[in-house]
Amino acid sequence: MNGLVPEQLVAAQKAGIESTFGCLTKAFEGLERLVELNLQVVKATLAENQEIVAKAFSSADLPGLFALQTSQAQAVAEKVRSYWQHVYEILSSTQGQCAAAAETQVKQVQHEAQGFIDSITKNVPAGSEAVVSAWKSAFTATSQTVDATYETAKKAVQQTVEAAENNVNAAAETASADAPGKRAVAARVEDAETKSSD
Repeated sequence: MNGLVPEQLVAAQKAGIESTFGCLTKAFEGLERLVELNLQVVKATLAENQEIVAKAFSSADLPGLFALQTSQAQAVAEKVRSYWQHVYEILSSTQGQCAAAAETQVKQVQHEAQGFIDSITKNVPAGSEAVVSAWKSAFTATSQTVDATYETAKKAVQQTVEAAENNVNAAAETASADAPGKRAVAARVEDAETKSSD
């Protein structure tokens, strides 16, 4: 029995380290995807802004500038929504992969710990059944607490990600809703300039 316990502990530690590095690798892969996304967004934004500035300088009238601004509001809202949707997908994927790995590791550790307790209880001296029973009860309670804590944390992360996605969608919808108002202002300015020039 004594030779078996250190082997079990070494195997458990090795599995824990492998799981940790596996999750870190997945996190870095998610980070790489976020960096790639941000680089794409920066490049596209610079090119689009250059085009908008060129159009603004080439437009000689104020209504043309308002129309340009109005036309960009809807596009920007959609781009923001698309960006955050991509961020959400990357984070959800990464979180899901790490959660699955963590869940597997927790189940493995619990299984190994239960095996360890079972192997110890087979070789206890007579008369120590009460201590063994208390130890098993404590282990069972701890396992249930770990399971409940894991599920609570998993739900909290999921709710946070969903709240962030809802906030982004609401902001994009608000920006989209503001676009008609900006068009109306641009039309009034254009009408006022037309009347003043008559």
